[in-house]
Amino acid sequence: MTSEDAISAAVERLAQAQETRVPCAAVRDLIGTDDLPAAYAVQQGLVRARLDGGAVVVGRKIGATSKAVQDQLGVDQPDFGYLLDDMDVSYGALGEADGGRPISMRTLVQPRVEAEVAFVLARDIAPATEEEITLDAVRAAVDVALPALEIVDSRIENWDIAFTDTVADNASSGLFVVGTAGRPLSEVEPVEVEMSLSINGEVRSSGNGAACLGDPLEALRWLAVQAWRFGDPLRAGHLILSGALGPFVPFAPGDRVEASISGFAPLVVSFTE
Repeated sequence: MTSEDAISAAVERLAQAQETRVPCAAVRDLIGTDDLPAAYAVQQGLVRARLDGGAVVVGRKIGATSKAVQDQLGVDQPDFGYLLDDMDVSYGALGEADGGRPISMRTLVQPRVEAEVAFVLARDIAPATEEEITLDAVRAAVDVALPALEIVDSRIENWDIAFTDTVADNASSGLFVVGTAGRPLSEVEPVEVEMSLSINGEVRSSGNGAACLGDPLEALRWLAVQAWRFGDPLRAGHLILSGALGPFVPFAPGDRVEASISGFAPLVVSFTE
């Protein structure tokens, strides 16, 4: 079992990397490669510090849901992290009248971008037993689905991560953008969507709903089970990023990123230093 001192040291290492924007060494030397409770304890320590600083939890994210991203990261299973209000840069989505403004990269270390389906929950997913968390129950809890861009990031140098590293690092979270025109599940079937992600007009990533654990709703069900087991169930009003529909890609200041997910209006953002 990983010691409390080792967990605290991992929290401090990752927090310093975030504060200085200087990537750090992986934390698996402190918590090992198999101790998931320790990895999530580090994650909780990082999130708790941000909450103490005034941030608010607005939802969760699921990471490494597609085979393409698992291959990129060198992992073989999904994980989850927390979404905080200060990670929301949806103001950067460009509207019909030039809407949004460039998104600052000043808080990012080694960012990548991916496109996915997001969900807003209309009700808690907090049943008495785990067996009640079925696909039908999860579907019934969804208010609307939305297009989303997640700007994933790693505080660990060169993205040299094992599974416990990415879990500890809040599932390699950075920022996120969601569209404003949500659609109920009666109008869009997440498993059937097709995705194309372009940077400066060049398609850099593509995929579909089935690439996300077989179905973005199945990814949501997986998350609901994990959250229930951790004693922190999903709540009404939470935003859930269900996971990438294709590979994530790097980008740079000045780039214009567009995600086209069938059934939704395109989601377009630009970035500045």
